[in-house]
Amino acid sequence: MFYYVLKYVLLGPLLRVVFRPRIEGLDQVPGSGAAIVAGNHLSFSDHFLMPAVLKRRITFLAKAEYFTGPGLKGRLTAFFFRSAGQIPVDRSGKEAGQAAIREGLGVLGRGELLGIYPEGTRSHDGRLYKGKVGVAVMALRAGVPVVPCAMIGTFEAQPPGRKIPKVHPVVIRFGEPLDFSRYAGMEGEKAVLRAVTDEIVYAILSLSGQEYVDRYAADVKAEEAERAAQGRRFPRLPHR
Repeated sequence: MFYYVLKYVLLGPLLRVVFRPRIEGLDQVPGSGAAIVAGNHLSFSDHFLMPAVLKRRITFLAKAEYFTGPGLKGRLTAFFFRSAGQIPVDRSGKEAGQAAIREGLGVLGRGELLGIYPEGTRSHDGRLYKGKVGVAVMALRAGVPVVPCAMIGTFEAQPPGRKIPKVHPVVIRFGEPLDFSRYAGMEGEKAVLRAVTDEIVYAILSLSGQEYVDRYAADVKAEEAERAAQGRRFPRLPHR
């Protein structure tokens, strides 16, 4: 119930006024039945902008940290995400990935829309990163189409670290559904999962026009954080 209050009364109208998003290809999203909407992830705002423009309810797999914050702020954040229909997922370790797949398959099994970011985390620099194969596993096991989606302009509106988004033009572009029925029963083959994931990410790339990086975003973030930490521990001495 609160999902629709957010969508049509509280948050949805506000987002449309502030961002005035231009929506392209909305008719590509199936009007009924299970499907995956796979998008790039540039901003915290993505969680709310895409559901605001879709005609159907969509459930996202959201990181568990949104549900476990301390104090009143943490409880309010958890209530907000749960009320918005988001499912908490622990992203640490292999078992966590299996848990996310089970949750996602549950959504698809009910004939609903599942939202997922194949990169697994927000892009910290606006580029598109290598996708993780969980989206392929779910698409093949559930036998559902995958609709690619590109969020354009949300990075500029609310880059990582910015709490309050600024007014900036936003485009939400949906592409033609991808059919992977030719791979039915092959979700246990690593080469197939990589091929399906890469096809999904390439479709997102074609819609977004981003620069592509053939590495996992989480690995790049970790390396940059380590370099920054080393720089703080061992600052360069000035030249004499």
